[in-house]
Amino acid sequence: MSGNHSSNPRPQARIIRASEIGQYKYCARAWWLGSVMGVPSANTRELAQGYKAHRRHGQGVWLAAALRWLAIGLIVLAAGAAILALLTR
Repeated sequence: MSGNHSSNPRPQARIIRASEIGQYKYCARAWWLGSVMGVPSANTRELAQGYKAHRRHGQGVWLAAALRWLAIGLIVLAAGAAILALLTR
């Protein structure tokens, strides 16, 4: 025995997402059918609509964060301009 375990490879770990945990908590059988057995969901249209809604929301959150940083930058620029104007009088 050489200690080589290549004949019995270790199965690759699967990443479980938070949405899967929520699905399992809601209905373990539905999670098992979809995740383990590969049975497609019966409500694909609703899932697609939810995906689009989450994507739009994510874009809105990103835009809000970008506008916040722009506002902070403009405030800093305005404060710097005001200080410079007071010092050069």
